[in-house]
Amino acid sequence: MAQPDIPGTQLFDSHQARKGYALNKMCYSFNSAANRDAFRQDEAGYCERYGLNPEQRAAIQARNVLALIAAGGNVYYLAKFAGIFGLDVQDIGAQQTGMSKPEFQAMLAAYAKH
Repeated sequence: MAQPDIPGTQLFDSHQARKGYALNKMCYSFNSAANRDAFRQDEAGYCERYGLNPEQRAAIQARNVLALIAAGGNVYYLAKFAGIFGLDVQDIGAQQTGMSKPEFQAMLAAYAKH
């Protein structure tokens, strides 16, 4: 069955789940403070430990959430990665839409009024 084309949206389907398994497993490990510290101390080694591919490693290094989503990342697990750097889901949403965080928050507030 063909997936619908939603402009600007990467669907998280079974293909993306398989593609991002190692990345999402690594991000899940960030539930542990010890793992977050280990990542900060040796980012490349931590990525290697989880078997990230070159696309995923480059996106991690660039802190590029959109590239991580394209590389199979699930936003719920990526939020754990973003949290290491003090970012929250609204920061991720702003990056996805090309807005600043205040612009994104204003958009959310406007939708909430409807």
